[in-house]
Amino acid sequence: MRVLVVEDFEILARALGTGLRREGMAVDVVLDGADALDHLAVTRYDVVVLDRDLPGVHGDEVCRRIAAAHSASRVLMLTAASTVKQRVDGLGLGADDYLPKPFDFAELVARVRALGRRPAVALPLILESGDLTLDPTRRVASRAGRRLDLSPKEFAVLQCLLSSAGRLLSAEELLERVWDETADPFTTAVKTTIRRLRAKLGDPPVIHTVREGGYRLGES
Repeated sequence: MRVLVVEDFEILARALGTGLRREGMAVDVVLDGADALDHLAVTRYDVVVLDRDLPGVHGDEVCRRIAAAHSASRVLMLTAASTVKQRVDGLGLGADDYLPKPFDFAELVARVRALGRRPAVALPLILESGDLTLDPTRRVASRAGRRLDLSPKEFAVLQCLLSSAGRLLSAEELLERVWDETADPFTTAVKTTIRRLRAKLGDPPVIHTVREGGYRLGES
């Protein structure tokens, strides 16, 4: 899951970024609305965690522009205001969910994951291909009934491949979806993760490399 955190209180912003990365998400962090719009113009995010009270370009305006662009990004709006009217106003701007401050981090993670399960094209709750299954909610993957011990990045790459329904995914697309903007575009992280994932999946191989193309999940 690719997440953008937009929060002007830097200590909180960095803490949210660190915490969400530990939950296996690829996270970019910005501190104002203008920077958020710049990021949204060039990167596709599954979820935007958006502080409402931002300096410069207000969070309300950021939310309006996301909605006006018919973006597939889901918006979780954060604010210190907690009255019912203020929540209704926030949702009326196009936000998908609303979380008043202070909040419990575990609740924020649960809400981000719930929003991330609402893509433009609905996906099944359990992803399957042959004898391979993956449950995004429980964070469990298995093959032929054998539970797989996957790192967060391995799990995320496998989820992307399963979600693509056999479509070819380039290394660049996987890098964008699973890592964040700090990743070196010339890194071998995707290739290394695919190699480790193949070893854990065992035989017969189900992840295939297409020369000059990328990776595909399915039968040979």
